[in-house]
Amino acid sequence: MASNVPRGPRQVFSAFQWSMKGLRACFHYEASFRLEVYLAVIVVPLGLWLGQGALEKIVLITFPILVLSAELLNSAIEAVVDKVSPEFHELAGRAKDMGSAAVFLLLLMVGVSWALILWPRFF
Repeated sequence: MASNVPRGPRQVFSAFQWSMKGLRACFHYEASFRLEVYLAVIVVPLGLWLGQGALEKIVLITFPILVLSAELLNSAIEAVVDKVSPEFHELAGRAKDMGSAAVFLLLLMVGVSWALILWPRFF
């Protein structure tokens, strides 16, 4: 059901602040996210430099950012699962494993896309 609440600059700014709070929390509490941020700080500018043409640049920088997005979602799933079910439960473990698998597939996609684009150019 659609909300009739007006969306103005104040609400947009509030949404931005909540997003920044989420990024800070993930960076603070999740070692995997920190590592992926450090890698993105390196590979995004590198992708802009190495990519030839807009499409290559888009592929080389978008996939690492998608990894960060998936890690944020994975961390959110893990936090909710830990809150709801602090003791081990098969379904809780499965949910966490599936979130981790999503991040893994995106990391794999980064590696494959970088290899397909850059390998022929350098080897």
